[in-house]
Amino acid sequence: MGRTALYRDPAPFRPARAEVQLDCDVLLLTMPDGKPRCHALDGRSATQLDGLYTARSTPFSHARPERRFVRLLIVERDDERHVIITPPEHGAVAPNVVRLPVAPDDAAIVDDPAWDALAGWILGGGRLAGCAMTDLARLAAIATPRFAALIGQVAAQRALEQVWAARGPLRGVDDLEAALHPLVAAARQSPRAADALRAARAHAGTTPRRRRA
Repeated sequence: MGRTALYRDPAPFRPARAEVQLDCDVLLLTMPDGKPRCHALDGRSATQLDGLYTARSTPFSHARPERRFVRLLIVERDDERHVIITPPEHGAVAPNVVRLPVAPDDAAIVDDPAWDALAGWILGGGRLAGCAMTDLARLAAIATPRFAALIGQVAAQRALEQVWAARGPLRGVDDLEAALHPLVAAARQSPRAADALRAARAHAGTTPRRRRA
């Protein structure tokens, strides 16, 4: 008896991502085709919505296109309108009866951590003063080098204030490292967050102790 081969789609559904870089008041996106998009954020309004993304069929699939739930960040001013969405493959398949805004074909798709950091920054008014240490760590991962250095300085001040509130000015290096922990963790995954951590340590005037082997 012969065997029947089972064929699978060699190109699983995963739309290409856009690369995000955030400055104080400018959003830089590099689309999958290499084309850059530069958006000044000053004076723009932003809206966060639940929406749908229509997944196109691959050349190896004859199934009908799926509609998947995504989160939309809509940034607009005057006649300009830009949409940034979460990865469609992470969202559940939406029934045909669901009526939600549909992401445009030119929407920028970014990974969830970058989308969360970007949405929090824009919807929060773009102010570092209101950011907790975890927020600063998320922002640092998508920041430009200049903005990462500024985030590091703010993180250092947050850490110093936290330690002073707990122990007074007689602080130790280990206390500051503990306060900077979210940024330390982010630096293990992101070169830009590592830049922010170096700036934070320099601003606080500390150097982490080396652990004994």
